[in-house]
Amino acid sequence: MLLTLSVENTNIVLGVFQGENLLFTSRMATDRTRTGDEYAIAFRNALTFHGIGPENLEGGILASVVPALTPVLREAVFLALGKIPLVVGPGVKTGLNIHMDNPAALGSDLVVNAVAAAAEYSLPLIVVELDTAVTLSAIDGKGRFVGTVIAPGASVAAAALADACDQLPKVSLEAPREVIGKNTVDSMRSGTVYGAAAMVDGLLERMETQMGSSCTVVATGSLAGIIIPLCRREIPVDVHLSMKGLRRIYEKNTEKRRKVGEE
Repeated sequence: MLLTLSVENTNIVLGVFQGENLLFTSRMATDRTRTGDEYAIAFRNALTFHGIGPENLEGGILASVVPALTPVLREAVFLALGKIPLVVGPGVKTGLNIHMDNPAALGSDLVVNAVAAAAEYSLPLIVVELDTAVTLSAIDGKGRFVGTVIAPGASVAAAALADACDQLPKVSLEAPREVIGKNTVDSMRSGTVYGAAAMVDGLLERMETQMGSSCTVVATGSLAGIIIPLCRREIPVDVHLSMKGLRRIYEKNTEKRRKVGEE
């Protein structure tokens, strides 16, 4: 079995694979004040709840977009499993051909999503991730990662609007029955949720124009289930894309180590 950890600005998603089968996922809040010991207890509790002990896991892999937490979580996995996890970053073999000004600076979340999507969907391809930020990653017909678009996520936009305007409240993210709101709360929900959907539609159109062809599109992220159904374009949602990408990267690097050991 393999432990996978995807660390985002808002949430940490823990998964366990048995071979290619994802047995379960568990989501917890990203807390920058937690210690390695505290995270280790949280990981052990999640595993124990599903009847899995440290002895059942051959290893772990994590991808983090919160640099300050990366060493903390690396320690936590070691404390929980007794094994040092692979951390996605420079020097780790991904198989992804990255055509960016500075490939090493590409977020690990974008890397793992692209690895999984390129393996499972037809090219050219755009991966839409809807979390704290909205990211759209472009992979061309040759499988090259050619660039991204990054924008504020719906939750960030809603919070910023409430913070900047004294008369506007904080609102939860859900779609109102109609686009045109008849009260302040519904109007704000419409602007943030339908606005995010319209932004995705518009950016996809412009990206395809630049790429010179229509693209397969797949969406993922914690807010994909709320926003993607409101898009005019039909877009499949793959909520486990990051988990599957982490598994593929772990296997690629494990295979590399095994071959070195056999030589």
